[in-house]
Amino acid sequence: MITEVKPATLIGWHRKAFQLFWKRKSKPGRPPIPLRLRQLIEKMVGENPIWGEERIANELWLKLGIRVSPRTVRACWPIKDPGSFRQSQNWSTFVRNHARGLLACDFMVAVTARFRILYIFVVMEIGSRRILHCNVTPYPTAEWTMQQLREAIPSDHEYRGLIHDRHATFSAELDAAVASLGLKVVKTPVRAPQANAFCERLIGTMRRECLDFIIPLCLHHLRVTVREWVSHYNRGRPHSRLGPGIPDNRSAPPHRAHRHCFENTERVISTSVLGGLHHEYELQRTAA
Repeated sequence: MITEVKPATLIGWHRKAFQLFWKRKSKPGRPPIPLRLRQLIEKMVGENPIWGEERIANELWLKLGIRVSPRTVRACWPIKDPGSFRQSQNWSTFVRNHARGLLACDFMVAVTARFRILYIFVVMEIGSRRILHCNVTPYPTAEWTMQQLREAIPSDHEYRGLIHDRHATFSAELDAAVASLGLKVVKTPVRAPQANAFCERLIGTMRRECLDFIIPLCLHHLRVTVREWVSHYNRGRPHSRLGPGIPDNRSAPPHRAHRHCFENTERVISTSVLGGLHHEYELQRTAA
């Protein structure tokens, strides 16, 4: 007996099944900082008023063997006055100041119809929001990742740095190979995905606009789908941060006398993307 269901129903069943599948494999989240350590940080702050969070983090690591990031120390700081901290640019300011010369990369996970885990690797320009490279693999090794970076970064590039997290795939050997390409590796703090916010936002956009609406059948199906969406993202999707603008098309909007009216010789052409999930629109001029 064959039962007909709507596509949304099938996708919903698949999501619920994967939630149950992944719940059995997942581990609890990040544990809180112990009370004793928080009290120690507060004591060190009180006893050393001229120390900053980085100095205290280094003191804990080098002298006591307790490894915490300066950001964690700042979260435990007893004084809430912003002026009590040393004046320096924060991470978001640093990224904005160097956006034109920075790349960012990260992995995301997709699940096939048979619950096979596939990994999508993306490399993006932070300044232009353009996706330089995207590929899919079931085994994200350091060698495979380095090959993707070689394909993404041209030999005559003007980039200065590459941001990535501290996943085991980004090994010391991979960082050395990236340095040989003329890029400085910028690692994000431990368990701080917001430090790679641009790439995380890109991954969220890919999920909301593509992967949430399909169930990939296999690696090839996922690769073809993702690459079609990447082409749409680079060439046809407006980005509000760019003014708004499109990464691969920086031409100015057409000038018209009245902003709400088309000319008689203009008509709008619609092109479907991903089987009609999205559409791209452009003007076509016809004979008068």
